[in-house]
Amino acid sequence: GNAKQAASFYCDKMGFEPLAYKGLETGSREVVSHAIKQDKIIFVFQSPLNPGNEEMGEHLIKHGDGAKDIAFQVEDCDFLIKTAQDRGAVIVKEPWVEQDSHGRVKYAVVQTYGDTTHTLIEYLGPYKGLFLPSYKEPLFRDPLLTKLPPAGLNFIDHIVGNQPDDQMVPVSDWYQKCLMFHRFWSIDDKQIHTQYSALRSIVVTNYEETIKMPINEPAMGKKKSQIQEYVDYNGGPGVQHIALNTSNIIQTVSLSSLIIIKIHFSSIFACSSVKQADMEPPEHLLKGSLPHSEEDLWIGLHPVALHLSHPAPVLLVRAGPSCHSPTFHRAYRCGYNA
Repeated sequence: GNAKQAASFYCDKMGFEPLAYKGLETGSREVVSHAIKQDKIIFVFQSPLNPGNEEMGEHLIKHGDGAKDIAFQVEDCDFLIKTAQDRGAVIVKEPWVEQDSHGRVKYAVVQTYGDTTHTLIEYLGPYKGLFLPSYKEPLFRDPLLTKLPPAGLNFIDHIVGNQPDDQMVPVSDWYQKCLMFHRFWSIDDKQIHTQYSALRSIVVTNYEETIKMPINEPAMGKKKSQIQEYVDYNGGPGVQHIALNTSNIIQTVSLSSLIIIKIHFSSIFACSSVKQADMEPPEHLLKGSLPHSEEDLWIGLHPVALHLSHPAPVLLVRAGPSCHSPTFHRAYRCGYNA
């Protein structure tokens, strides 16, 4: 896809700001990268510069635009890679070091589900640059951004990986075995279902429980599960959605800088009470009145808090309260009604 246009869209519509740039002007001859930031959230959009880029080309042909890599900042890259490799993980790139005048950074890349990867990033001492070595100041900052209100997004709450049938347990076991995560929570089709669709999920997390990775698989229902629909459209397992924390979801989705989208699906996808596509935002959002409870908030708001990043129902970005909330289980369940 077009990394420049994607980065601009997220800045204009979701409150991000340009952070750093890497491309022809900085000496990168193969790939252009646009890093954007909002509070503790950093997204990097990349596009190939030359024809014949097999890694990106094959991924785009198979999946379209989507999340290829989920990066983790770590304290000991070498130890984690050796441990993962000893336990059966596929190492895509062995540890290497990049540096510039601002400091040194070590990287490594490990394969996870489908074509998704994890880049491990270790700062070898304080890094004083904008982002990472070889990144420079953005070439352009849209003057429109200074006139937009803040969107109020704080950090990445969780990232969901959808799997084909019978792959949820092996994938969650991989995280526990190779990356030393542990199980945070699990649910089955009796807990997440509607009249037509169902799914199962295991949430894995790191030791500090600062990273949460729900791993989903389809379950039997009267119609195709939303998880199976994702797998079919995506051409296999992958990142279904990225959930972003906000402390005031009403304010976040009400701001003009954040799109409230209409969802155009041919079948029920996001909310069991909606029987046809082209959903309108709940009236209480437009009038400024609050729902009666947090459960009402999630049931009413979740369909309009999604930003569709792809014409097919694959990668979504969702704004919502933190899963650290004591009502996370209820909110999580309502959010996945299909």
